[in-house]
Amino acid sequence: MSDLKRYQMVIDGKWVDSSSGKTFESVNPFTAKPWAIIPMGNKEDVNAAVDAAWRAGRHGSQWRAMTPSARGALIRRLGDGLMAASDELAVTEVIDNGKLIAEMSVQCKYLTQWYYYFGGLADKVEGSVIPIDKPDTFNYTVWEPIGVVACIVPWNSPLLLLAWKLAPALAAGNTVVIKPSEYTSASTLEFMKIVEEAGFPPGVVNVVTGFGGDTGAPLVEHPKVSKVAFTGSDTTGANIYQAAAKHMKHVTMELGGKSPNIVFDDADMENAVKGVVSGIFAASGQTCIAGSRLLVQKSIHDVFVEKLVELAATAKLGDPMSTETQVGPVTNVPQYNKILEYIDLGKNEGAKVILGGGKAEGPECGEGWFVQPTIFTEVDNSMRIAQEEIFGPILAIIPFKDEEDAIEIANDIVYGLAAGVWTQDIRRAMFMASRLEAGTIWINTYRAVSYMSPFGGYKRSGLGRESGQEMIKEYLQQKCVWISTATEVPNPFILR
Repeated sequence: MSDLKRYQMVIDGKWVDSSSGKTFESVNPFTAKPWAIIPMGNKEDVNAAVDAAWRAGRHGSQWRAMTPSARGALIRRLGDGLMAASDELAVTEVIDNGKLIAEMSVQCKYLTQWYYYFGGLADKVEGSVIPIDKPDTFNYTVWEPIGVVACIVPWNSPLLLLAWKLAPALAAGNTVVIKPSEYTSASTLEFMKIVEEAGFPPGVVNVVTGFGGDTGAPLVEHPKVSKVAFTGSDTTGANIYQAAAKHMKHVTMELGGKSPNIVFDDADMENAVKGVVSGIFAASGQTCIAGSRLLVQKSIHDVFVEKLVELAATAKLGDPMSTETQVGPVTNVPQYNKILEYIDLGKNEGAKVILGGGKAEGPECGEGWFVQPTIFTEVDNSMRIAQEEIFGPILAIIPFKDEEDAIEIANDIVYGLAAGVWTQDIRRAMFMASRLEAGTIWINTYRAVSYMSPFGGYKRSGLGRESGQEMIKEYLQQKCVWISTATEVPNPFILR
């Protein structure tokens, strides 16, 4: 126990233990051993954090008194601190969630751009003067902060997905309570050291760690929380949406996906194979945008699948801290078991395993939770492995005849987060982009995101958008002001 790193939560600018004094262990997915001690927060801690955020956001507070330009400068200063600490943060994320150091080293540097971008946008939010149709009346609008924002972050990319929420929330002038996943709280708590060093007033950014029922639910249901920004499964999202509705809270939700990666017979085959591998086996398939359904045109099906298996079979499993590793461990035991159950389910449904098909074991895997990159053929789109989000390195291949067939299969799903299309025909590319029911369409690429470009889903894949300049209004509310310049009040008994 003494060798484990011990963390505290942050409430009202202070580092604190949970009010109960209880803790839980965070486990390294590669070693399968505890490495850190995390406070086990509860409703009392949530109440303290929300009250702190509420006070920090009220009129007359230090935060509310800041000009938008000063607020933006502070957010950009946070970006500078993050950039300086990006290597250390990357290591923490790898230890805590098993993502590859090769990816996290880049990702932890890139996520700083959200703070630079929205810091720069903080003083660019403008209202308008309306040429109103009433005489002797001046009418204008302003945008104001929503209030206290609850940022609930998943375990697969904690700091990146936090940046998507926190940066615009702060730029808009809100205060925040962060609830990280119980599986990956450490990097967010390390991040809070940088928030403190940047000089944010107490209570503007708070973190409460713990389990969903103990901290997440009370946070969502708290009457002083005005908005919930959540990334996670659609099942949990639906529960949060229902709870938020009781208090008419604003919500932004980026939920599950079962994205189609569609390869036509005129595609650059080598690039398409790489794109498919990137779409499903990168990050061990633990990403909401995973291209977990591969739709291949029948005329090239056999040749393409052969090339795909040839490349996927070379994927190097191992220690995520090694730059040579290409597929790391699954982040936690429940998810590991879930993935293995879906592999068995696919076999029982009649799909054929042509690569992988079970747990991965060997000296390169240490004691960690590894699943073999797995490819199923002879999949029908009605099968559960084609309809349900697995969140692991499992690919279901479905043949299609032509464009209309591909669209019908691709859209026959409750999700609509993303889709990929591989073709050299610009007409086909634009046609497919117009017909696919998804919030992001990639043409001849996959798994690309930017702070400049909006991201979000159709159907059960979510509500609202993250990133891009327009989405800052997801964290603002509009006020309309009417000023009469008339010298006499008109008839008070009729609508003006």
